[in-house]
Amino acid sequence: MSKLKEMDIRTIHIKLIDGTRINGQVNINREPGHDRVSDLIGTNGESFLIVFNATTYEDELENSQRHRTLFVNKEHIIWATPDENQK
Repeated sequence: MSKLKEMDIRTIHIKLIDGTRINGQVNINREPGHDRVSDLIGTNGESFLIVFNATTYEDELENSQRHRTLFVNKEHIIWATPDENQK
């Protein structure tokens, strides 16, 4: 039986090529030596980024939708940044 890894959660902000913005959380405890948001976004091993507790904003901040889980195609990400108010 496989052993479950403890999650290391980071809040991030993402902008997609269609202008959609996403605020949500990701687990950066994926592979040894990959402990930064940039490692998670930049690795070629997985085509999709799993974002949970996410809020999407399509046009303006007032027009938002909440999602429990989103699978974001990494090829559609213009930029992603960690929330500065965390460890």
